[in-house]
Amino acid sequence: MEQKLIGRVIATEKKPTSVDTFAFWTDSKLILNPFDIVRVDHVNSSRSYGMIEDISHITDASSFLTNYISSDFGDVEVTPPTFRVGMNYVDAKIICNTKSIYIPVQNDEKVWLADEEEITYALGLDNKNCILPSGFLEMYENTSGVEKVVIPVKLDPRFVIGPEGAHLNISGISGLAAKTSYAMFLLKAIQDSYRDVDSQDGSVAFVLFNVKGKDLLGLHLPNDFTENGKNSPEQAEEEREQVHALYEKMGLSTTPFEHVQYLVPNGEIDRTSSNTFLSETELNDYVHNNMASQFVFTYEKDKEDLDLLLSNVDDSNQTLDAIQEYIISGTGGFDQCDDWQSFLDLVSKHCDPAESPNKKNKDIPVVSWRRFSRIIRKTIDHSSLFERDARGDTVRLEDKLRQIQPNDVIVIDIANLGEIMQSFVFGDVVRIINKLQLGEYDHQGATPPKKIIIFIDELNKYASTETPKNSPILRQILDVTERGRSLGVILFAAEQFRSAIHDRVKGNCSTHAYGRTNSIETSKADYKIVPATYKSILGRLDQGEYLIQNPIFRSMLKIRFPKPLYKQFKQN
Repeated sequence: MEQKLIGRVIATEKKPTSVDTFAFWTDSKLILNPFDIVRVDHVNSSRSYGMIEDISHITDASSFLTNYISSDFGDVEVTPPTFRVGMNYVDAKIICNTKSIYIPVQNDEKVWLADEEEITYALGLDNKNCILPSGFLEMYENTSGVEKVVIPVKLDPRFVIGPEGAHLNISGISGLAAKTSYAMFLLKAIQDSYRDVDSQDGSVAFVLFNVKGKDLLGLHLPNDFTENGKNSPEQAEEEREQVHALYEKMGLSTTPFEHVQYLVPNGEIDRTSSNTFLSETELNDYVHNNMASQFVFTYEKDKEDLDLLLSNVDDSNQTLDAIQEYIISGTGGFDQCDDWQSFLDLVSKHCDPAESPNKKNKDIPVVSWRRFSRIIRKTIDHSSLFERDARGDTVRLEDKLRQIQPNDVIVIDIANLGEIMQSFVFGDVVRIINKLQLGEYDHQGATPPKKIIIFIDELNKYASTETPKNSPILRQILDVTERGRSLGVILFAAEQFRSAIHDRVKGNCSTHAYGRTNSIETSKADYKIVPATYKSILGRLDQGEYLIQNPIFRSMLKIRFPKPLYKQFKQN
């Protein structure tokens, strides 16, 4: 790109330059955009680079009234007799200096548009450890005299999946923010980057939760780009070529995910009541091709996870915890139960003062047993997830997850389950993965990959600011975000409103992606560090656009990412 001189630094009594910011005047018709990078020559033959934050237009009119009067007191058809001198001035934030000199830039210094090499240096994208594609940035769009610059943006994986930093949080309003699509793009980039890693050291596997329709139930199938029938075959082919070209430019393959397995909830035997959005034909096809299994929970091996059914229940007196310990210890006849029905029958006896095996023990009152019974019966009673399927082809999540291998993608479908069961399954899976990475299954021959990435949408259900502090699922999420980096358990999570998420969860994420949101959300404390102009941009981002924060970047970046390569199902 040819160097383009666009203005000069201005420093006035009321608006001086500083170690962090400067302003410069420029042609009022020159199109610049927030996030564009400019260069200023500085002392000791150094160069400072700034990122544009705001653009203003000013004239020599002393007030609005001056303009009104010069238009013959408000006649919009009159051409004002007095020519107003006007200019644009641009506010920029210093992001780096080539010699780490951070005294204020000097008045009247020339301001240039940075070229591609300078942009890469200024933003910190020239780091040799940055090998993980995270999208691409576009600069100088519609700026006259220069070509638009398109630069692939790559992350240092050490700051995404550890050991230097870990965890990703994605926020944005439903639909328009494309949170799942961006998470899948990053996961696709990670799978491609670690595809040839044979040893356990450095290997990665993925556990993804499908929470909406069939969103993630076609990861192994290619995208046909028909946009659910909206595109003609010619348009679909043209879009496929464009999307594939973007993936190739970022060094990624153009195939969907590999090594995919689907775990779907067990359904009724007659299939009249399904627990998945997959059709009977689709499910049978997946099972026939050894790509899917239906999971259940057994009393013998899963009773210790009953606390997960109580994750959103306030238990200030800890009586429900006491009941849980009572059951696990086998007291009161619970050691004789061999299935969920006999378990529920025994719980019912504990609710009756006359029949309760616990009547001599006053530590757990009958009223607490009745409350416990009401809560668990809503979920367990007559649920196909808590019965052994007569077909005999069901599996347990624990048995499948402890067999996970490098590059495996396991999709756990919870989209058609109730909120309590979604929490139960999510909490159970996180607990299993923690045990796996702590080596508790090593004696069973488990050889897990070095890192396991968990992706969950709607994080607010499990780790919101309103989640009870005693919630076992919240405790597990906090444990993952605070020490999962050292264990190799990495959380990629998404939610509509970032401000609703527990501070310790957000605070332990090294990478943050901000999608389109509204002004009510951006007025919250979470967005104090975001400049006012960028907040406005958050309200009008297009699908496929995100603002990204990561420790290796010297500033927040506005990036784009291409459409997914896997099958997109029509949303009703």
